[in-house]
This record gives sequence, C-alpha cells and structure tokens, in this order.
Amino acid sequence: MSENALQTSLPWNIYKKVSFRFFFLLLSLFIILNNNGAFMVLSGVLQLPGLLLHDFIPWFSKHIIHYTYDFSIHTNGSGDTSYDWVLLLVMFFVSVIGCIIWSVLDRKRKSYNAAYYWLVVLVRFYLALTLLLYGAVKVIKLQFPDPSLNRLLQPFGDASPMGLAWTFLGFSKGYNLFMGIVEVSAVLLLFRRTVIVGAFLSLAATAHVMSMNYFFDVPVKLLSTALVVMSLFILAPHFLKLYRFFIKYESQQLDQMYRPTFKKRWLYISAYSLKYLYITASVILLLYSLLQQRKTYGSAAPKPFLYGIYNVENMKLKGAVLPPLTTDSTRWKQMIISYEGYAKVKKMNDSIVNFTTVFNQKKKELVLKSTAKDSLKYVLNYNLIGKDQLVISGLRNKDSVSVSFKKKDLKDFRLINRGFHWVNEYPYNR
Repeated sequence: MSENALQTSLPWNIYKKVSFRFFFLLLSLFIILNNNGAFMVLSGVLQLPGLLLHDFIPWFSKHIIHYTYDFSIHTNGSGDTSYDWVLLLVMFFVSVIGCIIWSVLDRKRKSYNAAYYWLVVLVRFYLALTLLLYGAVKVIKLQFPDPSLNRLLQPFGDASPMGLAWTFLGFSKGYNLFMGIVEVSAVLLLFRRTVIVGAFLSLAATAHVMSMNYFFDVPVKLLSTALVVMSLFILAPHFLKLYRFFIKYESQQLDQMYRPTFKKRWLYISAYSLKYLYITASVILLLYSLLQQRKTYGSAAPKPFLYGIYNVENMKLKGAVLPPLTTDSTRWKQMIISYEGYAKVKKMNDSIVNFTTVFNQKKKELVLKSTAKDSLKYVLNYNLIGKDQLVISGLRNKDSVSVSFKKKDLKDFRLINRGFHWVNEYPYNR
C-alpha cells in the first residue's frame, strides 16, 4: 500500500472529525452567501439565497439578539455592515448546531476524506477566483485610480484613513502592478501540483490586504479575514512538516492530497474537461467585464469636458466686483470638474457647494444646479480663451453673475511632479 493510500485509510480522531464538520458548514455557507464575484458564471443562482436572507436577517437581529440598525442597509460598498456581521453570526450558529446534529447522527463514520477533498476544491476555487478578480483590477489600475482633483486639493488632515490609503495606493502604477501580480498568482491554487505554492502566495497577499483593511479602517475586514482563514485552511494539514522544514531544517515530503478515483476513463476526461472549461469561461468573463469597466471607471476612463481645477481670478455678482475676502461665503475661490455631470465649487471661506452640470457645447452654454436644498441654479455662457483661461457669465437665479478663471497646471502639485529618482543625496520628505 502506498503512503498516500495508507494516510487516507487511517481513521480520524474525534477532534479532527468535529472540526471538519464545523468548518465544512461554515466555509460552505460563507462561500455561498458571499459570492463577491468569485463564481461569476454562477452569480445569478448564488444571489438567490442572499435575497431570501434580506428579510430573515433583520428579523433575527430584531427578535433574537435584539440588535437594531437601519434594516434597509444590506451589503454595499461596505462589506462590514451591521447586516454582514449579523449574517456571520447566523452562519456561526448554524454551523455549531449543524455540527452537533451531524456528529450525533454520523458518529460511527471513520473519516471524511472524500468530503474534505471537495471542500478544499471549493475553497481553492473561491480563493483563487476572488484573488484573481482583485489582482486583475490592480494590474489594470481600476481599483485604485490616480489621486483625483478633489484629493489633490483636500487638506491632508481632512482625509479619512481609507481615503489616505486609497490615495497612497493609487499614486503608484508600479505598486499596483506588483500587488496585482502577487494576487493573480493565486491562480496556482487551481492546479494540484501548485496548490501549496499558491496557498503561500495567497496567504501573503490576503494578510497584506487584511492588515490594510484593519489599520486603515477599510470596510472589507470580514472578507479579507475570511480569505486569510481559507489560505490557512488549505495549508493546515502540512503545518507540522512545514515547521520541521523551515524551523528545524529537516527534509520533509508533504502528504499527497486524497483525490477521488474514476472507474471509467470517460468520467475522468469529462471531469477534467469540465474543470478547465469552467476556469477558461471564468477568466474570459472576468477579463471582458473588467475591460468594459475600464472604459467607464478608473484612470483610463475618458475625462469630462473642461476637466480640471479652475482658480477664480475675478467674480462679479449683480455687476459688483466681489473682493477675495477669506471669510466670504458668496465669492468663489475654485471650481473643480472631476466627473461627468458634476462640478464642485469651493468658496473663499473654504465651504463646498456641489453642482450637477449640463453642457451644450454647440451653444457654449452651461447649466449648474446645486445639489443642496436651496437648488440654486446658474444658467451661463462659457468662453475658453487659450489653453488656461475660462470665462462664464449669465444668471444665478435672477441675478447676473460673471466669473473668470485660470486653469491650474496639475504639474504644479509636488505629488505629481516629483517623479522617480535613483539617486537622492538627501531624503525628499515633504
């Protein structure tokens, strides 16, 4: 009998069986209820259980654990909502209760080699495809875009921890590429011969992401922690031998993972054909989706008309010149156009007003409408003079208004113009 066959024929102790039952339920539930774009081919089906829980989780929260929150909020840009935490608690309770029932009804079973194999396959695919998604959006610089115009003008101390992290990560294309390549390397988890290497790389990548999420208050703590746990779960059977190899410098041979046998060759061919077909379809669908998003979001997205930062040189309201007093809440200081359909105006007292924008480039008309409750509306004509001069004039509600701007050269920002230097005679820390 081979060593691999001997290992798989040995009975499991009670602790191993109980822990397997618990983690089988918990990891399976987490993967099903937190698809997170990993199984894009099956995303439509995997959304159904989550939709059913949108009613159950608020009920459980209110009547069972007596925890109240805004029940209309589900998983959104934040993966750490009250809904997500209660959902995790429900999954934990179900796993504990299910483990107890399973242990009573199936107490005579000697081992779960086949079930363990398929659980590891599920975890490998989920972890690999999730990191492939997150790695790809870094390689094409979609997740962390270049610092926006608003970020460049924002006082450093006003940034949130997450905003600081996003600006830091978005500044460097090289760092995005480095992070992305490490995360994309999790694709090695999909192949038996490279599972251990893939798990090590996945652990390094997910630990980095998890630390960023915890220390910069990024609301993806639950998912990133789960990915670290999954990486450790794959490596868990090899911990002792890895310790002996890395710490004691003893030669070791890792145990081969149990894998099911196929009595008929056509079943073997069908199974592996289905595997590689699914992997290929997932990668193609992912790349197509990201390339489509790249045209709309991120650094590669087309810039809106009149994109830029415009410093006010002169402003008239009802024919009177408004002096540039720092306490003035009427006179404009800057206009920033970062996104299609929106503009931001900073006044002399540094208060901010957000506007929706409608440009008619044929008539050279601009309509600005405040998003605040006052719904202040400007109907203006605009005139571009040279490369960096802009004049707008027209009506603010019923009052005449005229503003002349000079466009700021973005290369004036030290963050943009500093560049890379092989030689630094002194630290350039500003």
